Amino acid sequence: MTMYPRKFDYVAVGSVAEAVEALRATEGAKVMAGGMSLLPLMKMRLLSPTTVVDIGRVPGLDSIEDRGDHLAIGALVRHADTAANELVRTHAPALATAASLTGDVQVRNRGTTCGSLAHADLAADQTAAVLALGATLVAQGPSGTREIPADEFFVDTLTSALEPDEVLVEVRIPKGGTGSAYDKLGRRGGRSDYAVAGAAAWVERSNGTVTAARVALTGVGTKPTRARGVEEAIVGTDGSASAIEAAARRAVEGVTVLEDLYGSEEYKAHLAEVYVARALAAALG
Repeated sequence: MTMYPRKFDYVAVGSVAEAVEALRATEGAKVMAGGMSLLPLMKMRLLSPTTVVDIGRVPGLDSIEDRGDHLAIGALVRHADTAANELVRTHAPALATAASLTGDVQVRNRGTTCGSLAHADLAADQTAAVLALGATLVAQGPSGTREIPADEFFVDTLTSALEPDEVLVEVRIPKGGTGSAYDKLGRRGGRSDYAVAGAAAWVERSNGTVTAARVALTGVGTKPTRARGVEEAIVGTDGSASAIEAAARRAVEGVTVLEDLYGSEEYKAHLAEVYVARALAAALG
């Protein structure tokens, strides 16, 4: 059955400032970059913005930059570019993998990393990666820019910390650590589509001991979330297979596991343990 969105106004802006002004002036307006998150919701009438503010032609937002201690990924960088970029593959392999597993070829060549993050889907791939990597998301609004730690960005299902009149202009990924990784089970039984359960891990190891770790889950709860029990359990260990297995048992500690069409609470909790273990093992490599 073909679905059509409700009527809406369309504005193509030439700068972020124009986008902010359009959002401020029109209640219910929404930003569109690649449209791969927004348009499906509009077609199903789960979201009906009064105005779509298209930032797709704004110059200067389509680059990935090395800024010394971090990478900066602009609002118009496509999933495919994030996945293939050598800087991301070197310094943030969890994000490169997550981007490579986002949607299908058409989605990856049209949709944007920042757009997916702003959408805040509970089963998206790159959300878990930026949590594990300790990213900072930069929003621009009427009062200027503000930096939002990834830990504070994902508020609830399809709800982020962005204000209605703010545009997510870039995500900053810190460099450093021993390694990072992402893995998941997709809804179609493989690694494609949204995650039934997925996990991203970032670790730092020195002299054979894990000194720091961040682990995040997607597809398991009501929002992308840190697996802090796992982090606590793996730090101070030698990162061996037995240590990883023990830490992974705490994957859903403190997490509200969401039963849905793709699995029961028990099944998704089990998958969380499996993919946390895989992500940790790959990150410790």
